[in-house]
Amino acid sequence: MGSPLSAWPWASLGAYKYLLYGPLVWTAAQAWREQGGPPTGSWCFHLLLLLALRSLTFQLWFSYGNMLFFTRRRRVVRDGVDFQQIDAEWDWDNLVIMQTLLGAMATSSALLPSVSDLRVWDPRGWAAALLIHVAFSEPAFRCAHKALHQGPLFSEYHSKHHSSPVTQPLTAAYGTPLESLVLTLAMGAPIAGAFLAGAGSVSLVYGHIFVFDYLRCMGYSNVEVISHKTFQAFPFLRYLIYTPTYLSLHHQEKNCNFCLFMPLFDALGGTVHPKSWELQKEVDQGKNDRVPDFVFLAHVVDVVSSMHVPFAFRACSSLPWATHLVLLPLWPFALSMMVLQVLCSKTFTVSFYYLRGRFHQTWTIPRYSFQYFIPPMKKGINHQIELAILRADRMGVKVLSLAALNKNEALNGGGTLFVNKHPNLRLRVVHGNTLTAGVILNEIPGNVKEVFLTGATSKLGRAIALYLCRKRIRVLMLTLSSERFLKIQREAPAEFQQYLVQVTKYHAAKTCKTWLVGKWLSPREQRWAPPGSHFHQFVVPPVIEFRRDCTYGKLAAMRLPKDVQGLGSCEYTMERGVVHACHAGGVVHCLEGWEHHEVGAIDVDRIDVVWKAALKHGLSPP
Repeated sequence: MGSPLSAWPWASLGAYKYLLYGPLVWTAAQAWREQGGPPTGSWCFHLLLLLALRSLTFQLWFSYGNMLFFTRRRRVVRDGVDFQQIDAEWDWDNLVIMQTLLGAMATSSALLPSVSDLRVWDPRGWAAALLIHVAFSEPAFRCAHKALHQGPLFSEYHSKHHSSPVTQPLTAAYGTPLESLVLTLAMGAPIAGAFLAGAGSVSLVYGHIFVFDYLRCMGYSNVEVISHKTFQAFPFLRYLIYTPTYLSLHHQEKNCNFCLFMPLFDALGGTVHPKSWELQKEVDQGKNDRVPDFVFLAHVVDVVSSMHVPFAFRACSSLPWATHLVLLPLWPFALSMMVLQVLCSKTFTVSFYYLRGRFHQTWTIPRYSFQYFIPPMKKGINHQIELAILRADRMGVKVLSLAALNKNEALNGGGTLFVNKHPNLRLRVVHGNTLTAGVILNEIPGNVKEVFLTGATSKLGRAIALYLCRKRIRVLMLTLSSERFLKIQREAPAEFQQYLVQVTKYHAAKTCKTWLVGKWLSPREQRWAPPGSHFHQFVVPPVIEFRRDCTYGKLAAMRLPKDVQGLGSCEYTMERGVVHACHAGGVVHCLEGWEHHEVGAIDVDRIDVVWKAALKHGLSPP
């Protein structure tokens, strides 16, 4: 049994903890029905409205702090938030639940007047709340906070909060019930004092709670938002408002900067970190920024999955992409963002992680999959890709890997267009398909003697066919074009050409149990596969798993090495820590320090070289 107030009483309920709001919702709904409109005279209604506004405050600050295209140069701690921290902070909203329930208990007592008896605005209440905050909440919180860093109080309670290495707005609410009660006292005392003085108002309740949450989220945002020039022009402000750098120093050092919002009390207690303002200036000037070594250049898949980004909803982006019902109401917003991106957006940074001291980023072209198949848009898409490559080259990026349709053969020849147009590029452009081919080929069992290949004349299909025929595996290449088939067949050594066989109908594979799918298959076409067949896939989107008597492989992917740091988002439908093979191919290119571009046709002789290099560096099949 743990220490008192060290664990939440509803921890075992999981998502059912939100049923605790049930009585409030029921009371507010009853009042709404009786009044025929919003029950503005009901405290339950206002508590639920406050709950929604507070959750929105935390969410908006979280989104802002993780919009790397806005904030990456002003990040205080350069490390990323990993899955371990995300899982630990998963129930960050326990604080809000507790405070809402305590608010319901307070408003149901005789201590607070009814809402109908309150003024909307009373300046006396605001003045009283400010006075109580400065005279009581600030010094009391600092004393309690400092005490939580001593002996058993830290090990049993506060160490959990400090286990998060990178502060986030959601970290501000993460802690034990004891810590949450301290915060609740600091936040609630000014409101209670104003009401006891007879100067309470509705605006005070909303305003004070909003400002409290706003300042907490700002301090934990890990992004400097106040210019150092402001503090230079008005030095006294350094004692009235803390900064994200100020709080991050406390989170790292643990023996300084204990204040709630006002460093004045740390100054009076002698616990201000001496570099608080010097570091704040450096961060605000962008001196904490770093040039990436590797960039994975992706694009948006579709409107709904565009919300699967680290700066939207962490609970979604930290898990493989799936359509959640909660996201469907936001579809109109996502659609409007698509239109906005087409009109005026440029390539932006989405996520990052560290591997072996190298800084890896994912950039996104603001274009959606369907737009790549609209002929008038191809020129503009290539222009966006070209600008991203040139920008990365100017920055000093070493390797840039093209994702999915950004390397489409019909669009830019698998990146050849950019390399030929800019022969003096210092960075290396990589399509990563060599490793993709390696992943697919190494999934095929060693005893297979025959395979059926669709998408046979594509870039990947060609490489797979040429590789397998050298292993004396018979390849049934589905294609209507004899010209393209013969061109590929002639590339094979003469003694292996007999293993490449052109077929034009799916029924030619009715006895073949190994299907390599590079072209989308309808359920009707899948029926030609005999029972027990396995579908290896390199087609986007993956085929529908129609056959219950067959098995289906996933898209080619690799698991990143175990020593990857700061990875906290999933790459589309991939599992945690798993990336598409073309992404992994770029990572290997960077780790190996190869000086050649990997564009255009796949060099079959390098498939085994790249595969072995990937395994050497700790990448592995998922």
